[in-house]
This record gives sequence, C-alpha cells and structure tokens, in this order.
Amino acid sequence: MEINTKLFISVICTSFFTFQLLFYFVSYWFSAKVSPGFNSLSFEKKIEWNSRVVSTCHSLVVGIFGLYIFLFDEPTKTDPLWGGPSLANVNIAIASGYLISDLSIMILYWKVIGDKFFIIHHCASLYAYYLVLKNGVLVYIGNYRLLAELSSPFVNQRWFFEALKYPKFSKAIVINGILMTVVFFVVRIASMLPHYGFMYSVYGTEPYKRLGVLIQLSWVISCVVLDVMNVMWMIKISKGCIKVISHIKQEKAKNSLQNGKLD
Repeated sequence: MEINTKLFISVICTSFFTFQLLFYFVSYWFSAKVSPGFNSLSFEKKIEWNSRVVSTCHSLVVGIFGLYIFLFDEPTKTDPLWGGPSLANVNIAIASGYLISDLSIMILYWKVIGDKFFIIHHCASLYAYYLVLKNGVLVYIGNYRLLAELSSPFVNQRWFFEALKYPKFSKAIVINGILMTVVFFVVRIASMLPHYGFMYSVYGTEPYKRLGVLIQLSWVISCVVLDVMNVMWMIKISKGCIKVISHIKQEKAKNSLQNGKLD
C-alpha cells in the first residue's frame, strides 16, 4: 500500500498550527463576543476556557468527519485491517495535530490545566495513530475510535456553564448533563463491544497475522489503556447524573407535598 507521508505530515502540521491559532488568538476574540462573562474570568479560567473551546472545535471536526467516514468510506469498510488510502487517514492526521498542540499547551500551562491522565490519553492515542499512518493499517479502527470525540462538546459545555456560575440545577445544565451521559455512554462505552468483538473475530486470520506482533500488541494495549480511562470517566459522570436526577425527584416530591398542603 502506498503511504503518502508528505500529505500526512502536511495535514498534521496544518492541524497543529490551526489549533494553536484558535487557542492563542481566535478563542479570546470569539469568546469575548459571544459570552460577556468571559472577560470577568481569571487568567487561569481563561486558559482552561480557551483549551476547551479548541477541544470542542476539534471534537466537532473529527467526530462529524469520522461519522461520515464510518458510514460511507468504502475502502476502510471493505478491508478494516488493510483498507487502502482514504479520508480516514486525513481525519487521523487532523486528530494527531490537535493532540500534539494540546500536549504543548498542557505542558506550558501545567499548573493551570496539567493532568496526568490526559498526558497518558494523548500519548497512547498519538502512538496508535503514528502506527496507523506510518504502516497504513487499522485505519478503520483508528477512525472508529475517533467517534468517541462526539461526547467532548457536552463535557466541555458543562465546564463552561460552571465557569459562568450557572445555577447547579438549572434547566440548561440538567439537559446538557443528561445528553452528556447518554452520548458518552454510546460512543465510549457501548462502542467497546463491537470493537473488541471485531478484534476477536479477526484474531488468527491471515490479514491479522500480517500486521505483525508489534502492531497487534499496540492495538490491544493502547485501546485497553484508553478504555480503562473511559470507564473511570463514565463512572464519575454517571454519579453526577444520578445526583442531579435524585435532586429533581426530591424537588418534585417537595412541590407535590406543598401543593397538597395548599389544597
């Protein structure tokens, strides 16, 4: 298979500089325009705000692009292990550029937004995507994993609401929280079953053997590392969602009791 290394490097570099531009310039200008509360935030909050704006932009681009590829890109669907050059490679290169950009920002502002779990997440993802782009294999799997990014806009939006001091149980926060929990579960947890089912179904086949031991092990290990973190985050999100739902039920019961007394 012909690997267009120059194209991938160009896309990665373009992606990196685009997300750097978004973080250092565009987000400041755009956020001040659309959210008056942005200007009153502390320096530390503005750094994390801009980081999450960039994260949301990246998630929407690679998530929606990835969904289109997942549904309509024939080369990767026909041969998930060794599918030929496709749009999926470009999507993975875009994601790689973002991850490098976000790592650099995280390290530069470590005291503000540094997180060891995100370092592990980004490094595991970058290693996996490097193998995909370098060897032209598992492009379908790489793009499938990128569908997980569809949950990030809801996670980031929750933080924006908190930064702007929205009431904890306001309608906007509750709706976003429920959507966040459902989407996170679908794209990061429920998606594990078909992924590992596919991995099991191809184990021992000739195309699988041709991957080589390094790629075989890297495929399993990187996915397990990422999925362990996804499960940890899902548990945390679920606890928050249960707490909100319980509060809503208590408020309804309280209102019903008060109405009963009035009657």
